Amino acid sequence: MFAYCMNVRGEPGYADQVPRRQAYEAAHPDAEIIYLDPYWQAVIREAGGLAIFTRMSLEALLDKLEGYGQP
Repeated sequence: MFAYCMNVRGEPGYADQVPRRQAYEAAHPDAEIIYLDPYWQAVIREAGGLAIFTRMSLEALLDKLEGYGQP
């Protein structure tokens, strides 16, 4: 994804979340995580359409995604 090379407004802990993001995207090829200054957004293609999640930090977005679809 193109966003790996972007400088992200000095978000604390961003660099620590990059491997986590890469692992999530590798395990979920139907998901795309993008940075839309100042928000992070995940778009997940599903059988019934799209699921879209938006959070202010990459860490918060990944926390949400990791819990998505679990009982």
